[in-house]
Amino acid sequence: MTGDTWTAEDIPDQSGRVAVVTGANSGNGFETARALAGRGALVVLAVRDLVKGAAAADAIRAEYPGAELALQEADLASLDSVREAAAAIADRFERIDLLVNNAGVFHTPRRQTSDGFEIRFGTNHLGHFAWTGLLLDRLLPVAGSRVVTVSSNAHRYRARIDFERFGVAQGRSQSAAYGRSKLANLLFTHELQRRLAAAGAETIALAAHPGWAETEILRHFPFIGLMRPLIRPLQHRAAAGALATLRAATDPAAVGGEFYGPDGLWEMRGHPVLVGSSDRSRDPGLQRQTWEASEEVTGISFEV
Repeated sequence: MTGDTWTAEDIPDQSGRVAVVTGANSGNGFETARALAGRGALVVLAVRDLVKGAAAADAIRAEYPGAELALQEADLASLDSVREAAAAIADRFERIDLLVNNAGVFHTPRRQTSDGFEIRFGTNHLGHFAWTGLLLDRLLPVAGSRVVTVSSNAHRYRARIDFERFGVAQGRSQSAAYGRSKLANLLFTHELQRRLAAAGAETIALAAHPGWAETEILRHFPFIGLMRPLIRPLQHRAAAGALATLRAATDPAAVGGEFYGPDGLWEMRGHPVLVGSSDRSRDPGLQRQTWEASEEVTGISFEV
């Protein structure tokens, strides 16, 4: 490996490993799936839209004809879909080496998930919380297995969780709602790692953020067509944004509880390195409270 200039070339051989990536049909999720498949992993593309998922799989196979890929329909905005998809994966695969919680929504029309949660919190955090809990037994016996959850630097901004209205709309700001969901991703990662370590599990939990990657996540943002020429110099390609996730998922030196992101100005772009997070994200009491509230509203309990 190359220290602080870590690239996709530093990904170790992934032959014989099974990786499950949510939101793998586009953006950072697609690039993560593509890189892992290119290194020999069997990659399950967990996607909301099977047509787009199939197109993504075709694109990966065009580049890597021998790629081992599987498609699984999974809508993180529906706990019923999460349960069905997790059961299908558990039936098909006896082991999972990498669980990459990547799918997410940002600036989208105000609405609720099918379970009544605010769309960003319900998808980005609660959907992945339930998903991980339902699949964890496939990771726990596997040496070197990892759960990598994709957060964002938005976890620092106006992100405060109201436990009296946990999971439902809290104010009108979509940016604050997104930041709240990304804070929950980090709180979840830290609490999961604490529980895994206490149980002496083989699995570790880490987090990553892509910086400001050029993906479809801003497609609903007002005036995005006019803004793109102005913001593009601040962004990097989705393939570069995925490197933080890939390092967290595959770097042999990575340790549970670590957070990876770009090393450039304001962590918007650059090579993946260890980065810090907000004081709130590192609060053990808040981590535990978020975990317990998430168990309560999803009805999902973990084995650890």
